[in-house]
Amino acid sequence: MIGKNILVFGGSGQIGRHLIRRLTNNNHQVTVATRNSHSKGSILKTQGNPGYIEIVETNIFKEENLNNLIKGKDICINLIGILFEKKKNTFNNIHKNFPDIISRISNENKLEQFIHISALGIDYAKDSLYASSKLEGEKKIINNFPKATILRPSIIYSIDDNFTTNLMSLLNLMPFFPIYYNGNTKFSPLHVSDLAEIILSIIEKKICSEIIECVGPEEISFREILEKLLFSIKKKKILIPFPIFLAKLSAFFFELFPKPLLTRDQLRLLKYDNVLSGDYKSNIDIGYTPKLRFEDQIKKYSYMWRDGGEYSK
Repeated sequence: MIGKNILVFGGSGQIGRHLIRRLTNNNHQVTVATRNSHSKGSILKTQGNPGYIEIVETNIFKEENLNNLIKGKDICINLIGILFEKKKNTFNNIHKNFPDIISRISNENKLEQFIHISALGIDYAKDSLYASSKLEGEKKIINNFPKATILRPSIIYSIDDNFTTNLMSLLNLMPFFPIYYNGNTKFSPLHVSDLAEIILSIIEKKICSEIIECVGPEEISFREILEKLLFSIKKKKILIPFPIFLAKLSAFFFELFPKPLLTRDQLRLLKYDNVLSGDYKSNIDIGYTPKLRFEDQIKKYSYMWRDGGEYSK
């Protein structure tokens, strides 16, 4: 099979690293755009087969640079997203303005596909800045590149994530753990390998002009996620329902940290279930049934949080 010439933004994150390996293994030539090749380059170079990956340092908001990068490519994939704002990395800049620019330039250069990673449930979380910026970004993309494919995944997890790993660190340290909205919020955790396979399938099947919700094989409440993590690290901790006014107060102080454990915007997001809406196609509808179950996968790396580590029984 003759591969495509693919440009990836956000390649150094957990999705990017898994995706790049699959793309290069399937003979696709991958160019990864990064803001700092010195800090990210050494990681990225190991993710793809030699000769199939190129790393380019660029200013992602400089249109001339972006045009030079996108020109001559077949496919552009945007994986860039943030969970909290910091200086110039605002939700509007990252989730709306940047996708607006690259989707417009991709259309001007007549690319075959534009694939964008958004987020599940953003139609309903009207009071969240994160969700509203994601939704605005989608609208800009569809206006600029009508054939774009937008993926809305539930929580993505793996050994490289900032979700299960942070939770296990906190569960390991704290004598009790606060849960919000009684821990009833539902998720459909999707392993990063499954998401990478979904993206590869979209490329190979040439799927365009779709919004696709991407979920794992099960629906789990936030309380159940914590219970599964505790069981996997062999710890017993009390899960305490936290009043929302106290949660908002603690989130306000957490936001003062460089990497906040919780923000008020994330607290608002936790009100809404993160499962299939039924309003759009899903990964199952396009022929990909997720294979990896949450409990089975976290066992592969949760030993790092157990007493005794890999030698624990």
